[in-house]
Parts: sequence; C-alpha cells; structure tokens
Amino acid sequence: MNTIKVTIKDRLAIITLDRGKSNALNREMITELEDLLRNISTDPNIGGAVITGKDHFFSAGLDLIELYSYSEAEAESFWHLFLGFTATITSFKKPLVAAINGHSPAGGCVIALACDYRIMAEGKYIIGLNEVPVGIIVPNSIFSLYSFWLGQAGASRNLLEGKLFSPEQALEAGLIDELANPASILTAAERKIRKYMGMEQKTWSHSKLNIRKDLIAATSADQSEELAVMLKQWWSPATRSILKTIIENLQKK
Repeated sequence: MNTIKVTIKDRLAIITLDRGKSNALNREMITELEDLLRNISTDPNIGGAVITGKDHFFSAGLDLIELYSYSEAEAESFWHLFLGFTATITSFKKPLVAAINGHSPAGGCVIALACDYRIMAEGKYIIGLNEVPVGIIVPNSIFSLYSFWLGQAGASRNLLEGKLFSPEQALEAGLIDELANPASILTAAERKIRKYMGMEQKTWSHSKLNIRKDLIAATSADQSEELAVMLKQWWSPATRSILKTIIENLQKK
C-alpha cells in the first residue's frame, strides 16, 4: 500500500494514514483503506483496529486539489467511491477506535465518526464537518453519522454553520469521547480497544450492528438522486470559486 501503514500487534491492527503532509484523502487512499478494512473484517487473526494519522494530522479531509481537477465523470465516480467507503467503515463489525492525533476536519471527521470510540490529542487542533461553507452539500448519510453522536439538534446547528471544534469543545459536544496527551494517544487507544476485544466477540459484534441498524441503512442506501444534486452544486460557479480560493491558499503553504 502506498498511502497506509499497518502494524499487527497481538491481534490488533494499527492503521496509520500516511499520505503527504496532511493525509488528504484521494481515490487511491480511500480504495486502499476500504480494501484493508474489508480484509480485516474477515481475518480471524485480527480482533480489532485502531486508525491514526501522523505529524499533527489525522486527516485534513478530501484532497480538494486533486478533486478540483477531475472531469464530471471522474468526480461522480469519486463521490460514489467515498460514500461506498463510508458505508463500509460504518458497518465494520469489529472494534474500531480512532486515535485522532491532530487536525481532522471534513472527510477526516467522517472517518472518526464511523469508529466506535474517538480519542483526540490535546492541542491546537480542529475537528468537525465544515463542508457547507466550502459549498459542498452534505449527504444525508454523513449527517446521520454526525447526528448519531451529537444528536439531531446539535448536529443540525453545527453542520449548517460548518463549525470546527477544538479538542475540548469536541469532548463537550460528544463528538469525541476522550482527550489524551499526544505522546500517549496510541496507548490510550490500545487500552480502550483491548477492553472491547476482551469481550465475547459474537455478542459484541452483533450488539454493535444492532445499535447501528438505522445508521448502516442510511449509509448503505442508494444515494444516486442526492448525489446528482450534490454534483450539480459541486460544478456551480459559486462552489468552484470557493474551491479555487481554498486551493490557491493551500498551494501557498
């Protein structure tokens, strides 16, 4: 794999996102991550997984620079891929913990939301769904993930203003479950997931899937009509202008 590193430690898979400076999600990275999760879900030698990032970034979200250059067909294909990946990670039947070591806006936040437990590093980091101010319509499946943890009212308010939380604010809102010193975040994540892995696994897994029944249905549903509306807005002059400005700022850094 080119964008992900995996370490197996006593039946635990530690998945490290490893693409460029900010772990921006592109087609290759999403494909590799989805394939890996599918393999882990059926591997009897692996009981659970921790997802983390590197160098102050869990993931900065979707790679807008790459996406901006896509043709209409490529963009449609990519969004189908991303929503399919969201369904895969949401329905992952084994324990899955996010060790959010740094910034995690937008698509990075989506990955974290699909996990069973989120531990975030203390520091000047951000997390949240900021798509609306960027000009991207958030699919119902992603809102379902957000509201699963924040509740409908909180998720609605925060989504519509594109709020990005500090780690402390995220903990208070229920977006994350625990804060940790950056140096010990993997230790904290392993401690939590080993607790899950120590339980009777069929019971744990079925309970997880039962709890997520509506969420799995929302992320697995045919979203073609909703995606068509989303893509129409993606190609609108207003959204393209916003994206162009964001990309220009990113390229200056």
